[in-house]
Amino acid sequence: MKKCWLNNKTVIVTGASSGIGRGITVKLIKEYNCTVLGVARSEEKMKSLVAELGEYGERLSYRLFDVSKRDNWKSYAEYLNENGIKPDILINNAGILPEFKSFERFSAEEFENTIGVNFYGAVYSIKELLPIILESSTPAIINIDSSAALMPLAGTCAYSASKAALKAFTEAVREELRGRCYVGVICPGFTKTDIFRSQNLTEKREEKIIRAVSTSLDYAVKRIIKSIRKRRELTVIGADAQFMKIFGRLMPVKGGRAVSTILKQSGFKLFDGVFK
Repeated sequence: MKKCWLNNKTVIVTGASSGIGRGITVKLIKEYNCTVLGVARSEEKMKSLVAELGEYGERLSYRLFDVSKRDNWKSYAEYLNENGIKPDILINNAGILPEFKSFERFSAEEFENTIGVNFYGAVYSIKELLPIILESSTPAIINIDSSAALMPLAGTCAYSASKAALKAFTEAVREELRGRCYVGVICPGFTKTDIFRSQNLTEKREEKIIRAVSTSLDYAVKRIIKSIRKRRELTVIGADAQFMKIFGRLMPVKGGRAVSTILKQSGFKLFDGVFK
């Protein structure tokens, strides 16, 4: 076990059943002897995670609920208080990436669901759990954001809006809690997880290209843990995310237009709902 302030902490991880959240959970338990309180929707996936952890499985417990509903977070806070559970760290990782399509093709329900999970999930969790987190000697809140917060792309209006809101919210809360609680925001680019499950990836060639430009899950998780370990306030992960950070800052209009032109000319069926 590495000598680090993370050692032996009690950590809440949302979206713990798969992808980045699952990777974070495993690493915190196995390498830092943490106790993880997972939050997810799929009991089947959580049971498989417990099985994957083997002898470490006793350090993981979980609750199943929709993070976008404030009442669920109120109930969770009550559960923690009633059972004397004192988490030190909250990692908001739960998120969804809707199908790439133009705003005109989005239903109001799809938009609200994306904003609910990606943004309000973090807002409600912090609102209800902050008093408990602040009781820790090492309180910390980390929001896993996205490169979409750095430069929005055509076809991702709901996703980009939710992630831009999350970044701005986190940065404001960070300043309000400075000196009382470590608050960090992490912006990964495309990562090799199942987040593309909502996309219409029917073409093997398209899937291979998307995977080729995506960061490996193992690398992304390592960078995230390193960022938390070093208490970094903003971390950008992946070559594509770094590109979006630079062009989003230097060419906030023309940068997005250039990328949209490239996507349109690619001829990928993945983007038919955006440009056709």
